[in-house]
Amino acid sequence: MDNTLPIYQHPTLTILVDDSQSFLESLAFRLGSRFANKAFCEPQTALGWLKREHLYSVHLAHDAVLVGYDEKTGSFERRNASIDVAQIYHVVMNRERFAIPSVLVIDYEMPQMNGVEFCQAIRELPCRKILLTGEADEKIAVDAFNRNLIDCFINKSDPDALDKLEAEIIKLQRRFFNRQSQTLKDILSRHSYSFLSDPVIGELVQELCNLNNFVEYYLFPNPDGILFVDVQGKATLMVIETRASLKAHLEIAQDQDAPSELLDALKKMSVVPFFSKTGGVYLKEIGLSWTSFCLPSKVMKGKQDYFWALFDLPANYLHSPLYSYREFLNEQEAELAAI
Repeated sequence: MDNTLPIYQHPTLTILVDDSQSFLESLAFRLGSRFANKAFCEPQTALGWLKREHLYSVHLAHDAVLVGYDEKTGSFERRNASIDVAQIYHVVMNRERFAIPSVLVIDYEMPQMNGVEFCQAIRELPCRKILLTGEADEKIAVDAFNRNLIDCFINKSDPDALDKLEAEIIKLQRRFFNRQSQTLKDILSRHSYSFLSDPVIGELVQELCNLNNFVEYYLFPNPDGILFVDVQGKATLMVIETRASLKAHLEIAQDQDAPSELLDALKKMSVVPFFSKTGGVYLKEIGLSWTSFCLPSKVMKGKQDYFWALFDLPANYLHSPLYSYREFLNEQEAELAAI
């Protein structure tokens, strides 16, 4: 399993397709406490919905890539690509982000169209696919897996089927975002955001999500780090520094005649700064209030040493209050109750 980070990840919809209404309602209810889901009894209805939704929802973060050309020659042979990293975390302001279908759970045995035929029909879509099978369907499921039509299969009669299904949904949601952002991640990790390719940071992010009820995270620029959002919509920024970047902070602070206490702390790499009111760097106007913009550093050792701290994100970094995952879940519950 790839333990490195996608450039962003947030909750999504799990799509359930089964012609048995009673089984479908039971599965939707049992998964609903952990995974927002949308259920379909009619495969053709589900097929049409997925294809329509795909046209709207794919590649939310790809606005970060801007393709231009050499202005002097006007030559498209001299095209270049620039990346506006800020557009990645701006995804957090899209109210529709939670409605993206990322994982499909489909029963094999259906009269109109079996589960493998359904997966064949949406082969080009990016959502990951889990096939629910019976004992007699295992050979068919193995063949579908080998043809890359499905990502895994689970026997419905397995006593641990629900636990296995939940574990696979978590794994495949992560794979969905890794696949969606792979090109940008490869480019960014070779430059300023090398921590994206370091498994220790991926593990740290997962640990922080578990400890703090963070359900979303996004690559963040200036200062480099990860923006977390919890289930209630509260934003927290993990600033990530390296020895080289802390040395750069020290040099700027020295040029700005910073207090000796700050210079000493930066030399010892015992603090992580987030000078949010002055463009990310220390300026003379900060003076003795520098302590309000620094936190004790925590160290994570990986391909290099990372110095990090968690800051509350100032309100001016976001244009409006965030639409939270809790609000989305409450609205989904209200819609189901109204049916």
